[in-house]
Amino acid sequence: MQATKSYAAQSPTTPLAPFNFERREPGPHDVQIEILYCGVCHSDIHQVRDEWGGSIYPMVPGHEIVGRITRVGDQVKKFKVGDLAGVGCFVDSCRVCDNCKAGIEQYCEDGMVGTYNGREKGTQAPTYGGYSTQIVVDEQYTLTVSDKLPLEGVAPLLCAGITTYSPLRYLNVGKGHRVGVLGLGGLGHMGVKFAAAFGAEVTMLSTSASKEADARRLGAHHFLLTKDAAAMKARENYFDFILNTVSANHDYSPYLQLLRTNGTMIVVGAPSVPSEAPAFDLIMKRRSIMGSLIGGIKETQEMLDFCADHNIVSDVEVIPIQQINEAYERVIKGDVRYRFVIDIASLKSES
Repeated sequence: MQATKSYAAQSPTTPLAPFNFERREPGPHDVQIEILYCGVCHSDIHQVRDEWGGSIYPMVPGHEIVGRITRVGDQVKKFKVGDLAGVGCFVDSCRVCDNCKAGIEQYCEDGMVGTYNGREKGTQAPTYGGYSTQIVVDEQYTLTVSDKLPLEGVAPLLCAGITTYSPLRYLNVGKGHRVGVLGLGGLGHMGVKFAAAFGAEVTMLSTSASKEADARRLGAHHFLLTKDAAAMKARENYFDFILNTVSANHDYSPYLQLLRTNGTMIVVGAPSVPSEAPAFDLIMKRRSIMGSLIGGIKETQEMLDFCADHNIVSDVEVIPIQQINEAYERVIKGDVRYRFVIDIASLKSES
Protein backbone atom coordinates (compact mmCIF):
# COMPACT_ATOMS: atom_id res chain seq x y z
CA MET A 1 0.00 0.00 0.00
CA GLN A 2 1.14 3.52 -0.76
CA ALA A 3 0.65 6.59 1.44
CA THR A 4 -1.24 9.28 -0.47
CA LYS A 5 -2.03 12.89 0.40
CA SER A 6 -5.39 14.34 -0.52
CA TYR A 7 -8.19 16.71 0.38
CA ALA A 8 -11.45 15.09 1.40
CA ALA A 9 -14.92 15.84 2.71
CA GLN A 10 -15.84 13.97 5.87
CA SER A 11 -19.57 14.78 5.64
CA PRO A 12 -21.99 16.79 3.48
CA THR A 13 -21.57 19.84 5.71
CA THR A 14 -17.84 19.92 6.44
CA PRO A 15 -15.30 21.74 4.26
CA LEU A 16 -12.69 19.81 2.34
CA ALA A 17 -9.54 19.35 4.42
CA PRO A 18 -6.26 17.37 4.31
CA PHE A 19 -6.74 13.61 4.41
CA ASN A 20 -4.18 10.82 4.17
CA PHE A 21 -5.03 7.37 2.84
CA GLU A 22 -3.37 4.42 1.12
CA ARG A 23 -3.55 3.52 -2.57
CA ARG A 24 -3.20 -0.09 -3.64
CA GLU A 25 0.00 -1.32 -5.22
CA PRO A 26 -0.22 -1.52 -9.04
CA GLY A 27 -1.39 -4.91 -10.30
CA PRO A 28 -0.26 -6.58 -13.54
CA HIS A 29 -2.54 -4.41 -15.72
CA ASP A 30 -2.34 -1.20 -13.68
CA VAL A 31 -0.50 2.05 -14.11
CA GLN A 32 0.41 4.39 -11.28
CA ILE A 33 0.07 8.07 -12.13
CA GLU A 34 1.65 11.00 -10.33
CA ILE A 35 -1.17 13.54 -10.54
CA LEU A 36 -0.11 16.97 -11.81
CA TYR A 37 -3.45 18.71 -12.32
CA CYS A 38 -7.07 17.96 -11.47
CA GLY A 39 -10.06 19.93 -12.70
CA VAL A 40 -12.91 21.02 -10.42
CA CYS A 41 -16.29 19.91 -11.78
CA HIS A 42 -19.68 21.14 -10.55
CA SER A 43 -20.57 17.49 -9.97
CA ASP A 44 -17.78 17.40 -7.38
CA ILE A 45 -19.79 19.91 -5.38
CA HIS A 46 -23.07 18.04 -5.87
CA GLN A 47 -21.52 14.81 -4.62
CA VAL A 48 -19.47 16.31 -1.78
CA ARG A 49 -22.67 17.90 -0.48
CA ASP A 50 -24.76 14.76 -1.14
CA GLU A 51 -27.16 16.69 -3.36
CA TRP A 52 -27.70 13.66 -5.58
CA GLY A 53 -27.85 11.14 -2.71
CA GLY A 54 -25.70 8.10 -2.07
CA SER A 55 -22.47 9.92 -1.23
CA ILE A 56 -19.71 7.89 0.44
CA TYR A 57 -17.51 9.52 3.10
CA PRO A 58 -14.75 10.35 3.47
CA MET A 59 -14.86 11.53 -0.13
CA VAL A 60 -11.83 12.56 -2.20
CA PRO A 61 -13.35 14.22 -5.30
CA GLY A 62 -11.83 14.78 -8.71
CA HIS A 63 -12.33 13.09 -12.09
CA GLU A 64 -10.47 15.40 -14.47
CA ILE A 65 -7.00 14.03 -13.89
CA VAL A 66 -3.76 14.45 -15.82
CA GLY A 67 -0.34 13.35 -14.74
CA ARG A 68 2.74 11.29 -15.48
CA ILE A 69 3.11 7.52 -15.17
CA THR A 70 5.59 6.45 -12.50
CA ARG A 71 5.04 2.68 -12.43
CA VAL A 72 3.49 0.06 -14.70
CA GLY A 73 2.36 -3.50 -14.11
CA ASP A 74 4.30 -6.29 -15.79
CA GLN A 75 1.49 -6.93 -18.31
CA VAL A 76 0.83 -3.31 -19.28
CA LYS A 77 1.12 -2.76 -23.04
CA LYS A 78 -0.19 0.76 -23.73
CA PHE A 79 2.01 2.81 -21.42
CA LYS A 80 5.51 3.13 -20.09
CA VAL A 81 7.07 5.04 -17.20
CA GLY A 82 7.31 8.73 -18.05
CA ASP A 83 4.25 8.87 -20.32
CA LEU A 84 1.61 11.54 -19.82
CA ALA A 85 -1.78 10.06 -18.99
CA GLY A 86 -5.31 11.04 -18.07
CA VAL A 87 -8.15 9.60 -16.02
CA GLY A 88 -11.74 10.65 -16.50
CA CYS A 89 -15.00 10.00 -14.73
CA PHE A 90 -14.76 6.23 -14.32
CA VAL A 91 -12.05 3.68 -13.63
CA ASP A 92 -13.81 0.38 -14.29
CA SER A 93 -16.97 -1.27 -15.59
CA CYS A 94 -18.29 -4.80 -15.93
CA ARG A 95 -16.52 -5.19 -19.32
CA VAL A 96 -18.95 -7.89 -20.51
CA CYS A 97 -22.36 -6.22 -21.00
CA ASP A 98 -23.50 -5.09 -24.45
CA ASN A 99 -22.68 -1.46 -23.69
CA CYS A 100 -19.17 -2.20 -22.47
CA LYS A 101 -18.53 -4.36 -25.53
CA ALA A 102 -19.81 -1.51 -27.71
CA GLY A 103 -17.32 0.92 -26.17
CA ILE A 104 -19.90 2.95 -24.27
CA GLU A 105 -18.77 1.88 -20.83
CA GLN A 106 -20.34 4.99 -19.28
CA TYR A 107 -23.66 3.19 -19.74
CA CYS A 108 -22.44 -0.11 -18.27
CA GLU A 109 -25.50 -2.18 -17.39
CA ASP A 110 -23.88 -3.19 -14.11
CA GLY A 111 -22.88 0.40 -13.39
CA MET A 112 -19.55 2.01 -14.15
CA VAL A 113 -17.15 2.49 -11.24
CA GLY A 114 -16.75 6.20 -10.59
CA THR A 115 -13.24 7.58 -10.22
CA TYR A 116 -14.45 8.74 -6.82
CA ASN A 117 -17.56 8.14 -4.75
CA GLY A 118 -17.77 4.64 -6.19
CA ARG A 119 -16.83 1.15 -5.06
CA GLU A 120 -14.22 -1.06 -6.62
CA LYS A 121 -15.33 -4.29 -8.23
CA GLY A 122 -14.71 -7.23 -5.93
CA THR A 123 -13.32 -5.51 -2.83
CA GLN A 124 -16.10 -2.89 -2.68
CA ALA A 125 -13.51 -0.47 -1.31
CA PRO A 126 -14.44 3.19 -1.90
CA THR A 127 -12.74 4.93 -4.81
CA TYR A 128 -10.82 8.13 -4.18
CA GLY A 129 -10.31 10.71 -6.89
CA GLY A 130 -7.89 13.29 -8.19
CA TYR A 131 -7.67 15.79 -5.36
CA SER A 132 -4.69 13.63 -4.41
CA THR A 133 -1.04 13.10 -5.20
CA GLN A 134 -1.32 9.80 -7.09
CA ILE A 135 -3.76 7.26 -8.47
CA VAL A 136 -3.60 3.63 -9.61
CA VAL A 137 -5.80 2.69 -12.59
CA ASP A 138 -6.18 -0.25 -14.97
CA GLU A 139 -4.52 0.70 -18.27
CA GLN A 140 -7.79 -0.09 -20.08
CA TYR A 141 -9.39 2.92 -18.34
CA THR A 142 -6.41 5.24 -18.74
CA LEU A 143 -6.09 7.81 -21.55
CA THR A 144 -3.09 8.92 -23.55
CA VAL A 145 -2.41 12.65 -23.24
CA SER A 146 -0.51 14.64 -25.88
CA ASP A 147 2.40 16.86 -24.93
CA LYS A 148 1.26 19.44 -27.53
CA LEU A 149 -1.14 21.18 -25.14
CA PRO A 150 -0.82 22.78 -21.67
CA LEU A 151 -1.74 20.09 -19.16
CA GLU A 152 -3.76 22.41 -16.95
CA GLY A 153 -6.04 23.12 -19.93
CA VAL A 154 -6.29 19.44 -20.81
CA ALA A 155 -7.52 18.30 -17.39
CA PRO A 156 -11.14 19.54 -17.77
CA LEU A 157 -11.40 17.82 -21.14
CA LEU A 158 -11.74 14.55 -19.19
CA CYS A 159 -15.24 15.61 -18.08
CA ALA A 160 -16.36 19.01 -19.41
CA GLY A 161 -14.78 18.23 -22.76
CA ILE A 162 -16.13 14.74 -23.34
CA THR A 163 -19.55 15.64 -21.87
CA THR A 164 -20.09 18.13 -24.69
CA TYR A 165 -18.11 16.39 -27.43
CA SER A 166 -19.94 13.07 -27.16
CA PRO A 167 -23.55 14.14 -27.90
CA LEU A 168 -22.48 16.53 -30.66
CA ARG A 169 -20.60 13.70 -32.35
CA TYR A 170 -23.46 11.23 -31.73
CA LEU A 171 -25.86 13.58 -33.55
CA ASN A 172 -23.34 14.26 -36.33
CA VAL A 173 -23.48 17.99 -35.69
CA GLY A 174 -21.62 19.90 -38.36
CA LYS A 175 -21.81 22.28 -41.29
CA GLY A 176 -25.34 23.42 -42.05
CA HIS A 177 -26.62 22.94 -38.49
CA ARG A 178 -27.72 25.71 -36.16
CA VAL A 179 -26.64 25.02 -32.60
CA GLY A 180 -27.61 26.96 -29.50
CA VAL A 181 -25.48 26.50 -26.40
CA LEU A 182 -27.37 27.30 -23.22
CA GLY A 183 -25.17 28.46 -20.37
CA LEU A 184 -21.61 29.74 -20.60
CA GLY A 185 -19.75 27.86 -17.88
CA GLY A 186 -17.41 24.91 -17.64
CA LEU A 187 -19.54 22.79 -19.97
CA GLY A 188 -20.94 25.58 -22.13
CA HIS A 189 -17.62 27.08 -23.12
CA MET A 190 -16.46 23.67 -24.33
CA GLY A 191 -19.75 23.17 -26.19
CA VAL A 192 -19.17 26.43 -28.07
CA LYS A 193 -15.61 25.43 -28.98
CA PHE A 194 -16.57 21.97 -30.24
CA ALA A 195 -19.72 22.99 -32.14
CA ALA A 196 -17.75 25.74 -33.89
CA ALA A 197 -14.86 23.36 -34.65
CA PHE A 198 -17.34 20.92 -36.21
CA GLY A 199 -18.53 23.64 -38.60
CA ALA A 200 -21.95 24.46 -37.12
CA GLU A 201 -23.44 27.93 -36.79
CA VAL A 202 -23.21 28.55 -33.04
CA THR A 203 -25.34 30.86 -30.91
CA MET A 204 -24.64 31.45 -27.24
CA LEU A 205 -27.82 31.57 -25.10
CA SER A 206 -27.24 33.41 -21.83
CA THR A 207 -29.01 35.47 -19.20
CA SER A 208 -25.96 37.74 -18.94
CA ALA A 209 -25.20 40.32 -21.64
CA SER A 210 -21.68 40.66 -20.20
CA LYS A 211 -20.80 37.21 -21.58
CA GLU A 212 -21.27 38.14 -25.23
CA ALA A 213 -17.67 39.16 -25.88
CA ASP A 214 -16.31 35.97 -24.34
CA ALA A 215 -18.81 33.82 -26.22
CA ARG A 216 -17.66 35.30 -29.51
CA ARG A 217 -14.01 34.89 -28.53
CA LEU A 218 -14.67 31.21 -27.88
CA GLY A 219 -16.17 30.76 -31.34
CA ALA A 220 -19.87 31.68 -31.13
CA HIS A 221 -21.21 33.39 -34.24
CA HIS A 222 -24.24 34.91 -32.51
CA PHE A 223 -25.41 35.81 -29.00
CA LEU A 224 -28.98 35.59 -27.70
CA LEU A 225 -29.86 37.30 -24.42
CA THR A 226 -32.50 34.98 -23.00
CA LYS A 227 -33.99 37.69 -20.78
CA ASP A 228 -34.93 39.68 -23.91
CA ALA A 229 -38.45 38.49 -24.74
CA ALA A 230 -38.43 40.04 -28.22
CA ALA A 231 -35.10 38.46 -29.12
CA MET A 232 -36.31 35.08 -27.88
CA LYS A 233 -39.51 35.40 -29.91
CA ALA A 234 -37.48 36.19 -33.03
CA ARG A 235 -35.51 32.98 -32.63
CA GLU A 236 -38.45 30.60 -32.21
CA ASN A 237 -38.28 27.56 -34.53
CA TYR A 238 -34.65 28.39 -35.40
CA PHE A 239 -32.22 25.85 -33.95
CA ASP A 240 -31.57 22.27 -34.96
CA PHE A 241 -29.97 21.54 -31.59
CA ILE A 242 -29.72 23.21 -28.22
CA LEU A 243 -26.97 21.97 -25.93
CA ASN A 244 -28.36 22.59 -22.44
CA THR A 245 -25.46 22.80 -19.99
CA VAL A 246 -27.28 24.54 -17.12
CA SER A 247 -27.11 22.85 -13.70
CA ALA A 248 -29.29 25.43 -11.94
CA ASN A 249 -33.01 24.75 -11.70
CA HIS A 250 -34.80 26.11 -14.78
CA ASP A 251 -37.81 25.67 -17.07
CA TYR A 252 -37.09 23.92 -20.39
CA SER A 253 -40.14 25.40 -22.13
CA PRO A 254 -38.74 28.74 -23.38
CA TYR A 255 -35.78 26.94 -24.95
CA LEU A 256 -37.78 24.11 -26.50
CA GLN A 257 -39.72 26.76 -28.40
CA LEU A 258 -36.49 27.86 -30.07
CA LEU A 259 -36.12 24.46 -31.75
CA ARG A 260 -37.17 23.79 -35.32
CA THR A 261 -39.34 20.86 -36.32
CA ASN A 262 -37.49 17.67 -35.34
CA GLY A 263 -35.08 19.74 -33.24
CA THR A 264 -33.37 18.24 -30.22
CA MET A 265 -32.48 19.62 -26.81
CA ILE A 266 -29.39 17.83 -25.51
CA VAL A 267 -29.38 17.81 -21.72
CA VAL A 268 -25.95 17.57 -20.10
CA GLY A 269 -26.52 19.87 -17.12
CA ALA A 270 -28.02 18.19 -14.06
CA PRO A 271 -30.35 20.40 -11.99
CA SER A 272 -31.11 19.19 -8.48
CA VAL A 273 -34.89 19.13 -9.13
CA PRO A 274 -36.90 18.07 -12.23
CA SER A 275 -37.34 20.69 -14.94
CA GLU A 276 -40.63 21.63 -16.63
CA ALA A 277 -41.07 20.35 -20.19
CA PRO A 278 -44.67 20.91 -21.36
CA ALA A 279 -45.88 18.18 -23.69
CA PHE A 280 -47.17 20.56 -26.37
CA ASP A 281 -43.71 22.11 -26.75
CA LEU A 282 -42.63 18.68 -27.94
CA ILE A 283 -45.71 17.43 -29.74
CA MET A 284 -46.41 20.40 -32.01
CA LYS A 285 -42.98 20.33 -33.71
CA ARG A 286 -41.91 16.72 -33.07
CA ARG A 287 -39.14 18.06 -30.88
CA SER A 288 -37.22 15.79 -28.56
CA ILE A 289 -35.15 15.93 -25.40
CA MET A 290 -32.16 13.62 -25.05
CA GLY A 291 -29.66 13.19 -22.29
CA SER A 292 -26.01 12.30 -22.62
CA LEU A 293 -23.43 11.13 -20.11
CA ILE A 294 -19.71 11.71 -20.76
CA GLY A 295 -18.26 9.17 -23.26
CA GLY A 296 -16.62 5.79 -23.41
CA ILE A 297 -12.87 5.26 -23.29
CA LYS A 298 -12.48 5.02 -27.07
CA GLU A 299 -14.48 8.19 -27.70
CA THR A 300 -12.71 10.07 -24.91
CA GLN A 301 -9.37 9.21 -26.52
CA GLU A 302 -10.77 10.35 -29.86
CA MET A 303 -11.75 13.66 -28.25
CA LEU A 304 -8.30 14.16 -26.69
CA ASP A 305 -6.66 13.48 -30.06
CA PHE A 306 -9.05 15.89 -31.79
CA CYS A 307 -8.19 18.59 -29.27
CA ALA A 308 -4.46 18.02 -29.74
CA ASP A 309 -4.87 18.30 -33.51
CA HIS A 310 -7.06 21.43 -33.33
CA ASN A 311 -5.38 23.18 -30.38
CA ILE A 312 -8.48 23.02 -28.18
CA VAL A 313 -8.23 23.22 -24.39
CA SER A 314 -10.41 24.48 -21.58
CA ASP A 315 -10.12 28.06 -20.35
CA VAL A 316 -8.93 27.61 -16.78
CA GLU A 317 -7.99 29.34 -13.56
CA VAL A 318 -5.27 27.37 -11.78
CA ILE A 319 -5.50 27.30 -7.99
CA PRO A 320 -3.62 25.73 -5.10
CA ILE A 321 -5.62 23.03 -3.35
CA GLN A 322 -5.72 25.14 -0.21
CA GLN A 323 -8.26 27.38 -2.01
CA ILE A 324 -10.65 24.57 -2.90
CA ASN A 325 -13.47 25.54 -0.54
CA GLU A 326 -13.41 29.12 -1.79
CA ALA A 327 -13.38 27.78 -5.36
CA TYR A 328 -16.54 25.74 -4.67
CA GLU A 329 -18.39 28.87 -3.57
CA ARG A 330 -17.19 30.72 -6.66
CA VAL A 331 -18.36 27.89 -8.94
CA ILE A 332 -21.83 28.10 -7.41
CA LYS A 333 -21.85 31.86 -8.08
CA GLY A 334 -20.61 31.37 -11.64
CA ASP A 335 -17.45 33.29 -10.75
CA VAL A 336 -14.93 31.34 -12.83
CA ARG A 337 -13.92 31.53 -16.48
CA TYR A 338 -14.42 28.73 -17.05
CA ARG A 339 -12.95 25.90 -15.03
CA PHE A 340 -10.89 25.75 -11.87
CA VAL A 341 -7.93 23.41 -12.05
CA ILE A 342 -5.94 22.36 -8.99
CA ASP A 343 -2.15 22.42 -9.23
CA ILE A 344 -1.38 19.26 -7.26
CA ALA A 345 2.16 20.52 -6.57
CA SER A 346 0.48 22.64 -3.89
CA LEU A 347 -0.70 19.44 -2.18
CA LYS A 348 2.64 17.67 -2.49
CA SER A 349 4.40 20.56 -0.76
CA GLU A 350 1.90 20.71 2.11
CA SER A 351 3.39 19.54 5.39
